[in-house]
Amino acid sequence: MTRASDTQGPARDRTRGAMLSKEGLPGWLDPVVRAVETVRPTQLSRFLPPADGAGRQSAVLILFGDGTRAGEGGEEVGRGPELLLMERAGSLRSHPGQPAFPGGALDPEDGDPRGDGPLRAALREAEEETGLDPAGVQLFGVLPKLYIPVSGFVVSPVLAWWREPTPVGVVDPAETARVFTVPVADLTDPANRVTTIHPSGHRGPAFLVESALVWGFTAGIIDRLLHFAGWERPWDREKQVPLDWRA
Repeated sequence: MTRASDTQGPARDRTRGAMLSKEGLPGWLDPVVRAVETVRPTQLSRFLPPADGAGRQSAVLILFGDGTRAGEGGEEVGRGPELLLMERAGSLRSHPGQPAFPGGALDPEDGDPRGDGPLRAALREAEEETGLDPAGVQLFGVLPKLYIPVSGFVVSPVLAWWREPTPVGVVDPAETARVFTVPVADLTDPANRVTTIHPSGHRGPAFLVESALVWGFTAGIIDRLLHFAGWERPWDREKQVPLDWRA
């Protein structure tokens, strides 16, 4: 998450035209598009924004790619549809060390939180954290705003298609430990699914993928997207991974 005073002008300029479009999306994303259009807030989480308007407005980018890369012989190779994730630096105050979607708090320059401000914030933060080029990203939907009680963030999940993939990686080690993609097939594989148990007693879905435990808010969103898109496969909800009090 970068302060407004630290953000360079060109990065903001590339997000000024942020808008939603479903034109030209690959057919395999159709179930996700339908889910975004029909899902209700209470179907995503029991933690909804406070009625009094409290909370810090923020946005995350849920970026789907087709997972193809150019092979040594010029042929296309890949692992199929994938999601872009990052691992937050362990030194951060909010959610240190957790795998997450790129994102962060809205800056005043992003615009109206009730309008297209979350779209610009999601693109801006993703560029600042992963180095992706927003010009190759097509935004196609926004899920209902959700709430993260532990940090007080009101989050707008912005969904996007990585129409023209560009290289990504750690931009600032003080914010990001690593950037990686996860095949959707790995997320739907029952062998990679577990339930995390916090010492407070809270239980939640999680994923053991790419040498990481994806849990908390990020795993909850992925879990619901897989479910409402019809991609979820039966998995053992009694397979548990305990968390400690630092989580």
